[in-house]
Amino acid sequence: MSNTKLMKKLGEQAYSLGFEYEKKYHGCAQCVAAAVQDTFDISNDDVFKAMTGFGGGGGGLCNGSCGAYAGGIALLSWLAGRERTCFEDVDVSRAYDLTRRLHSRFIEKYGTIICRDINMKIFGRSFFTADPDDYLKFQAAGSYEDKCTDVVGSAAQWVAELIVDQDLVKI
Repeated sequence: MSNTKLMKKLGEQAYSLGFEYEKKYHGCAQCVAAAVQDTFDISNDDVFKAMTGFGGGGGGLCNGSCGAYAGGIALLSWLAGRERTCFEDVDVSRAYDLTRRLHSRFIEKYGTIICRDINMKIFGRSFFTADPDDYLKFQAAGSYEDKCTDVVGSAAQWVAELIVDQDLVKI
């Protein structure tokens, strides 16, 4: 199978898993992690657990980076970042390059990487999901039907495509 076809196939698989995980479990960063880890059979519970607080722009406050974006960065850094044993190595260019490429995809589709601003684009308003009443409105607006599910699916797809393109995982 050509690299392009493999990238498309695994990207679609990651999208589908990310979409379904966000719909069922919520927690955008963890859903991106689970989708990508399951797509490539590279599970790591510590990486997954570390993403818990990134959901909803960080703690559900919606004023930070999109959790799906943050989760994507964490996964790419896990696969291409510097090791603690090489802490003195200041060359982090590979992880930075991958992050910039993911950033470009978010800007291209949403115009931003900030959770509340993505909310404005896909819902027409922002939410403060740490507030129980606003969280109910967020759910009623389709967050887990086709809105945030699509953001998570897209992030998982883009990360999967970068993984294949950069040969970060043996396939």
